[in-house]
Amino acid sequence: MSECVTQTAIAKEPLPGDLAIWFFIMAELLVFGVFFITYVFVRSNNLELFNTYQLELHRNAGAINTMALITSSYFVAMAVHAIKNNNIKRTGTFLLLSLAMGLVFLVVKIWEYSHVFGAGIHLSTNTFYTFYISLTFFHFMHVMMGMVILASLYYFTRQGKYSAEDHIGIETGASYWHMVDLVWIVLFPLVYIIR
Repeated sequence: MSECVTQTAIAKEPLPGDLAIWFFIMAELLVFGVFFITYVFVRSNNLELFNTYQLELHRNAGAINTMALITSSYFVAMAVHAIKNNNIKRTGTFLLLSLAMGLVFLVVKIWEYSHVFGAGIHLSTNTFYTFYISLTFFHFMHVMMGMVILASLYYFTRQGKYSAEDHIGIETGASYWHMVDLVWIVLFPLVYIIR
């Protein structure tokens, strides 16, 4: 009986944030999903090429970026928790910490790109680099967009726009940021590690 009540309570819990963001997130995940499936298919037909050039990637940079985004998502989750408890100052602090981790991601990725492009590698170098540059740059642009969203949330938090009673904007931005993190958690092992 109590399990039935718990399941009913869970089923009635609304999605966090605005419903429109969930349509956007699903569309984005679909696009990335098609990218990933295409990558796996092309890789399976060019295994030696992909395995050879994958070894040229900076796995440590990818690992640092994975930790940066996971940490950033944690801070965003804490910002949502703080605003639900009407702790405006902590909400702002967690949003800034999340932004800082996003900045770490961008700096490391730019460093990584500088080595790739500095070596004369570009989209048409080979099939592996076509996918590597396309996938990671598409994700890079999503991180930048997410950081603009987080910076806006921080600004509006400081302006007193959000509270325990009205925090849908923070939940909406957090949902987008978690999607960006989720995509990287799939992208990193797929492109950098799996052989």
